[in-house]
Amino acid sequence: MHQKRSYGRVLVVSTLVGCLEVALTAVVVLLYVQTQPPPDTPPDWAAIAGSLVALTPLVGLVSFLLSLVFVLPAVALADLIVRGLRNRAARWAALAAPPVVAALLAPPVLIFATYNDTETGSTLLFWASATASLSLGALIALPRGEGLLRRVALWGAAVVAGTAVSGALGLAVGLLPAYEPPRIGPETMTGTWTDHTSGTLVFAADGRVEASGVGVHRPGDHPDDPSRRCSGSGTWAYEPGRDVWSQEVRVEIPECPWQAWGVDGTGQEPRISQAVGDPGSGQLYRLRKASDRP
Repeated sequence: MHQKRSYGRVLVVSTLVGCLEVALTAVVVLLYVQTQPPPDTPPDWAAIAGSLVALTPLVGLVSFLLSLVFVLPAVALADLIVRGLRNRAARWAALAAPPVVAALLAPPVLIFATYNDTETGSTLLFWASATASLSLGALIALPRGEGLLRRVALWGAAVVAGTAVSGALGLAVGLLPAYEPPRIGPETMTGTWTDHTSGTLVFAADGRVEASGVGVHRPGDHPDDPSRRCSGSGTWAYEPGRDVWSQEVRVEIPECPWQAWGVDGTGQEPRISQAVGDPGSGQLYRLRKASDRP
């Protein structure tokens, strides 16, 4: 004899699963960021942490509403299938309940997206992702018995914490590819490099360089602030340094008092950069190499 289903507990378990999925996604995104080139302006981690804390009630509310609209009907449909068929195959058939509910809810989702001029492909991709996420909550909430909520909370918290610790260790020992600047050379430097305002540095293989409208920033400037634009001719030299972090490109143009340019970006999209803003702010003014393709 099966224990009577508590749909209130199903709702709580599903809401908790949704919150844990958001927390796990946040951890994975943070780990992924460590493998990518730094942005022009470094993120304000204190502000981001404060925003995440402030958004926690909203995440819980959205998770609750989605559980109410999707998970509860899916679990109720699964119970109906099990009671109607009453055999082992019914339990496997019950696993189809979340996709069935997703298919029933897809038309109103598409109608809402069309009414708001949202691209159909993006809407379908969102709904497929939401279906997978919500289906996990529905399947976890299916078992009956005492202690389900406690087990979900403990195991879910362990998965989130374990992912964070494993990712941090992986970055520390090199199992995850923590970001490093690409190793470039003189052959990479030759060509045209542009900034976000179409200012250009053109490096020639013979060591000459032409600047056209490239920014010269003062201490305290933001990368996007208006800056003095510099044009002129001069020479350049690539210095490999001790490692990829210390390689530099020196550009000597009388009209342009630049410090040595650092190297970042990726092997496919190399960049050279100047530190701007206050010392240690991490803000960068970047030039990206123009594509050699027409």
